[in-house]
Amino acid sequence: MAALPAPSDPAPASEPAPPESSELARLAGAAVQTAGDPTTDRAAAAKSLAALMPALAKSAQQAGVGAVAAGRWVTDVVLDIAPQIPIRNAAALRSHHPGRSDAQIADALIKHSASTTAALGAAAGALAAVEFVAPPSLLAAPIQLAAHLVAVTAVELKLVAELHELAGDRPSGTLVDRTGAYLVSWVQRRAVSTVVGSDGHVAVGPMLTEAAQRQIRSQLLRRLGRSATTMAPLLIGAVAGAEINRRTTKALGSRLVRDLRL
Repeated sequence: MAALPAPSDPAPASEPAPPESSELARLAGAAVQTAGDPTTDRAAAAKSLAALMPALAKSAQQAGVGAVAAGRWVTDVVLDIAPQIPIRNAAALRSHHPGRSDAQIADALIKHSASTTAALGAAAGALAAVEFVAPPSLLAAPIQLAAHLVAVTAVELKLVAELHELAGDRPSGTLVDRTGAYLVSWVQRRAVSTVVGSDGHVAVGPMLTEAAQRQIRSQLLRRLGRSATTMAPLLIGAVAGAEINRRTTKALGSRLVRDLRL
């Protein structure tokens, strides 16, 4: 599994990621960068989701119907791409927000992430509206939902990691270890130190505990079910998807800020 280090990390000595994993990580990373100009957010998000769907469809076909139906496939996708999401360390975050306090930076990170996931929800809903006009394309709906889920999860994992970096509460261990801790933090909606111990040492992938993998799979499946609201006809799904994502991401960030005392 490849690892894309934070700016302060030396390049880790690890085996190269499979090409499909690297491609999925690249496409999910593009979705993370969606938010910016509100007038172009939805178009950029739609483009990101559309680019992600073929790669996910190929991955799902390779995984098989059983793994997809059980939720193992989408969990494996998230576990594969999570260590490759680019994370800024505290110094980089402060340099990108000159003159702001850590509390103000944290607020900006939450607002940006909520705006990004809202744009992704709106884009998914807009795509669904088109599909209801062209029913044959509804065959792509499950992959569209998975693309929305993977993109939103990537955005929220980046938020979780960067809030911890900003607070000086980076978990110990390698990049892969830290990713495992951040995944558990994302599932529990709590800071790493409150859910995995003071050292925050949790491995990801095959070394992640079976219980933790079940928790991650359960959380992903719950979010996947919630994502189904974006499939409502006309543009109802776009409005619902945007608002649900915005509220969920904002609540996640606000809870972590309290835990991390930012």
